[in-house]
Amino acid sequence: MAVPTGSTLSGADELRLFGRSGVKHLILDDNDFESVLEKARSTIISTIDASNSELRKINRALHSNPETAYEEHFAHETITTYLASLDFNVHKHTYGLKTSFEAEFGSGGRLVIICAEYDALPQIGHACGHNLIATSSIATFIATAEALREHGIEGRVRILGTPAEEGGGGKAKLIDAGAFPVETAAAIMAHPTSGHQIFHEPGGFSGLAGFKLIASHKFRTEFRGKSAHAAGEPWNGVNALDAAVAAYNNIGLLRQQMEPDERVHGVIEVGGTVPNVITDYTRMNWNVRSPTIERADRLLLRVKDCIEAGAKATGCKLDYIA
Repeated sequence: MAVPTGSTLSGADELRLFGRSGVKHLILDDNDFESVLEKARSTIISTIDASNSELRKINRALHSNPETAYEEHFAHETITTYLASLDFNVHKHTYGLKTSFEAEFGSGGRLVIICAEYDALPQIGHACGHNLIATSSIATFIATAEALREHGIEGRVRILGTPAEEGGGGKAKLIDAGAFPVETAAAIMAHPTSGHQIFHEPGGFSGLAGFKLIASHKFRTEFRGKSAHAAGEPWNGVNALDAAVAAYNNIGLLRQQMEPDERVHGVIEVGGTVPNVITDYTRMNWNVRSPTIERADRLLLRVKDCIEAGAKATGCKLDYIA
């Protein structure tokens, strides 16, 4: 039975459904609420069980065809084709990204967005398990949609394809493009992880509550020097490898003064070709991490001081690149 907005209700008997038209109140006694919840839970389980074979095929197909950030064309087509086969209205290439998609079911009530990741890592494929993330998100979406449909529950569930999680900033671009509207009640996703990252409470809760995902800055640096014969006239060269090594060592010394929860990672991607020629070009790849964006910004400035000191000490030209 519906009651007017603004009426006073209390306890477990009140169910609020937030829609564009405002707040609607439905009164359910404890038995009714538990009955609806149990029926929805049963529908979700049976729907996932019935879809198990197709979900496993998708999971294995994505795992066998890893694609890196913004190149997830196979995954995009595989997932959208499956959802369309279930008669969902699927929108491809959404929010200006060729490998993003979305589909929605339901009306009124709250909007819950289920994020689906499916990009892989360079060289090592789906080592982060994004094939599992995509599969679990698909399962959650189709099962929740079926529960809403079968039991006439008000609310909307949307699956959103979120490409380029691994270093590409895909979700940031989606946020900027409006993929998470103001009426979104929650955006959720499941992520596989290693056992040592899971919080355990003896005899009770086990999960990832409290696990921190820290802010990061990712960038590359180029040092440009001048080549010369390393044995005949090294004094006429400007050594770009020395600049890279100095920058790396400077940051190594910085770590003593960094906070315990901050991280800086760097590799030399291009370090020269032959030992008897002074290296005139090097390229490094950096990742600066801290628990908040404000702290990451401050740490980035300190890291750049270390890098620029390496360039100044060796006389090399320094460029920052994406």
